[in-house]
Amino acid sequence: MSRVSEAAFFSSAAKKRVTEAVADVESRTSAEIVVVVRHASGKWREVDLVVGAVVAFGVLLILLFHPMPIAVEVMPVDVVLAFLAGTVLCSSIAPFKRALLVRKTVSARLRAAAREAFVDQGVSRTRRRTGILVYVSTFERRVEIVPDIGVDAKLFDAEARALAAAVAHRLDLDAFLEALRRFGPALSGALPRSADDVNELPDAPVTV
Repeated sequence: MSRVSEAAFFSSAAKKRVTEAVADVESRTSAEIVVVVRHASGKWREVDLVVGAVVAFGVLLILLFHPMPIAVEVMPVDVVLAFLAGTVLCSSIAPFKRALLVRKTVSARLRAAAREAFVDQGVSRTRRRTGILVYVSTFERRVEIVPDIGVDAKLFDAEARALAAAVAHRLDLDAFLEALRRFGPALSGALPRSADDVNELPDAPVTV
């Protein structure tokens, strides 16, 4: 099991391994896999601002109720500096910021971003409508899978959970690729590769 940084997930070596995994899946099934990997699906500035506001409010309380007298003139400057420090600190510490994200909001934003990528990458343009988008957002540590109408999502339910687990707590590229390759056997029964099957969508991941 290998744990890699977000930057390593976008490396040339990682892209090559994902490409090979997609080709392996498509050698077993008529389904077409497209992998999109993004650093983040949102800037989440609202989280930075909330943290900044909380820090600023805490500093204000300290200034107001500190037993030592503090000049009122310096309070606005101290509060503004505290707000800026809290905002910058939150934006700079990814694990801390990620822990503050609201799960429901993250799910909605990931779902919308994945469906946008589904359209942008032309996943719906296969002959038999058997495209599957695997959307990975590394900052949020989330995976969203969008199948076309010709694919029953129940066919790869276990594999989808394995993909999500590989990304959720650590960016485990080996586990991710292992789960991705399992899509081949999972789909081969209902969507076998035909003799005239052609590769309609790129195997290489799209990284943005």
